[in-house]
Amino acid sequence: MEQCYSGWINAREQFPKHECDCIKKIYSMSYAPIGSELIITKNSLSNEQRTPFSKPVSKPSRRSVSKNKNPDRRNGIHSNYPIIVHCHLCWDWVWQRPQQFLSRLSARHKILFVETIGPDPQLSSPAARFWNPSGFPNVTILRLQFPCWRWPDGAFVDGERRRLVKEFLSGPGAAQFENAVQWFYDPMTIPAFLGQMDEIATVYDCMDELSKFSEAPPQIKMRERRLLADADVVFTGGRKLWESKKSLNSNCHFYGCGVDIDHFGKARAPETKIPDDIALLKKPVLGYFGVIDERMDYELLTALAKANPNWSIAMVGPTLKVHHFPHLPNLHWFGKRDYADLPAYCKAFDVCLMPFALNEATEFINPTKALEYMATGRPIISSAVADVVTNFGSVVKIGRSHEEFISLCRDAIERPDATAIAAGLKKAADNSWDSIVAQLENHVAAALRQKQVAAALA
Repeated sequence: MEQCYSGWINAREQFPKHECDCIKKIYSMSYAPIGSELIITKNSLSNEQRTPFSKPVSKPSRRSVSKNKNPDRRNGIHSNYPIIVHCHLCWDWVWQRPQQFLSRLSARHKILFVETIGPDPQLSSPAARFWNPSGFPNVTILRLQFPCWRWPDGAFVDGERRRLVKEFLSGPGAAQFENAVQWFYDPMTIPAFLGQMDEIATVYDCMDELSKFSEAPPQIKMRERRLLADADVVFTGGRKLWESKKSLNSNCHFYGCGVDIDHFGKARAPETKIPDDIALLKKPVLGYFGVIDERMDYELLTALAKANPNWSIAMVGPTLKVHHFPHLPNLHWFGKRDYADLPAYCKAFDVCLMPFALNEATEFINPTKALEYMATGRPIISSAVADVVTNFGSVVKIGRSHEEFISLCRDAIERPDATAIAAGLKKAADNSWDSIVAQLENHVAAALRQKQVAAALA
């Protein structure tokens, strides 16, 4: 892989999404990372695409920034502030809450999305690449990577992360991200960035209880507590998460996931073509899409497949941190599919599944796919995940045992609950990502006003 310690690879318009599917396992969290499936191959960029690191551009002074940057003001507050994001999930991985929020925020804000992928044995020094993802000209991805031999050194990783980002901000990204809001998903990044980037405010969007995931770094709890204490505003992706975090930050708000109803509504459109690979399965098809990891109940999937050999169980999504899967003739593992193709796969489903295990990793989850399934107009069966029961129990059928889960699937195939399906379509229509993002922006604006008042009184 190209070594870019003293230079930058400008991959703008040269980094199509499919390049990231030259798959080897990568990681996106420091020290004991959470995995995803993206890595760039050594040859994904040609020599002509390498650009030497230019002379650093001087940062504008604070005075010139206040006069010229972010000229759109409301009530004295910059409303089009740039956002610097630190995320444990890669932009081009599964399209989830961070991408849904930030892609919409990018209509009004310049976004620098900083992601760290797992170490490379061929690197001798840290590497950085940046590009604009297709369709999102206001989003810049800044991807960092470290040599294997330095990866266990947490202090080195923290220091180099900060150095590389600051170097980008004074070089290729100069004058684009001044007076920024820092927006955290990954608490592990706070030694590198919290209070280090001249940020005007700090946001923590807590989408999962990451400390409960397998291989989570031991430092994450302490670092998250510091982030919660310092953040100007905190959002949580689940009600149970909100109940857990609200005592640690007085400006903490629960915003569950939304849905792109037009996108997933394509599953109900006559013109949507079912992909050939899943169209071959015997009907009925009981399907799941999403990440397949330690949160799945593999014993339940085995029991479901054995309950009726004429059912096809379709599991669509990337697999992480699990190396042994049940293999039965009617249990099908499709692997990762593009977000754009998910409605077409859902069109093949007769029943949508959320076969989650009840363990530490699922204690606080509020699955994005619940509303996405609702928008497809299919019956939905879930295990008894707390936030699913609380938020969606009127629409989603809850199996509190393997036997009940299988029985509910049988009922959904034979007698789909039209009332629940109609209620799900309405709930999806009432929970758009756009409406949630507007509310998030209002909270950030309020935090900025409060900071401005506090500064004037100081």
